[in-house]
Amino acid sequence: MGMISHSSTFLLPNLPTDNGPDLTYALVILNQRLPRFTPLLWEHAQVHVCADGGANRVFDELPRFFPHDDPSDIRKRYKPHAIKGDMDSIRTDVLDFYRGLGTKIIDESHDQDTTDLHKCVAYIRELLNPEHPNLCILATGALGGRFDHEMGNINVICRFPSMPIILLSDDCLIQLLPSTHHHKIHIQSSVEGPHCGLIPIGTAAGRTTTTGLKWNLDKTEMRFGGLVSTSNIVKENIVTVQSESDLLWTISIKKE
Repeated sequence: MGMISHSSTFLLPNLPTDNGPDLTYALVILNQRLPRFTPLLWEHAQVHVCADGGANRVFDELPRFFPHDDPSDIRKRYKPHAIKGDMDSIRTDVLDFYRGLGTKIIDESHDQDTTDLHKCVAYIRELLNPEHPNLCILATGALGGRFDHEMGNINVICRFPSMPIILLSDDCLIQLLPSTHHHKIHIQSSVEGPHCGLIPIGTAAGRTTTTGLKWNLDKTEMRFGGLVSTSNIVKENIVTVQSESDLLWTISIKKE
């Protein structure tokens, strides 16, 4: 079974050049408060897509990260490549503003069976994946707010198990660890940790073994209604995970 390496280097001011194959980042912004590190993610990403009302967040909140700059200049500088969704949340003034700047507007109101995040991931995958096999999607605003929205976003990363998708908030990140591979997680201790967790998703999780945690698992089964590895602590620079089942990995993001 192959090994996949993971690293939250996208939270660092400068992307390292000696950390394996270069990743191509795409940023999806959903309709929740922007994390404080959103401008950093924007700089690292090659494509920026707003999911419906996420465009309101970019328009309203990004200028606040640059209090000494003219808000109109910031809005022009941080122009999304596309706005996609069912268009039930974006304000008319925001839609008209970005349309005037040349942002691609994709109305998917006919599709009520997938979430706005799902629509954006499918769009980015079609746009970039053939040319950028090392594509990683960062999604802000995916956590917080309504619980059913959070669960819908977690379902999206389970529906695209071969596509690295990382859900981000000010407090933590979540990503899927597919059971098809073993996983080596390089901890960026300056920006993340120490609190972490491994969560079974959908069904009970088969035997799981870890290294690098305060409370390691040793061929341990997990399920809701039984053991779930929450409030664990990272103890090493590298955490390894082997499991018979898909798991969610979550780790806290440090406050500045």
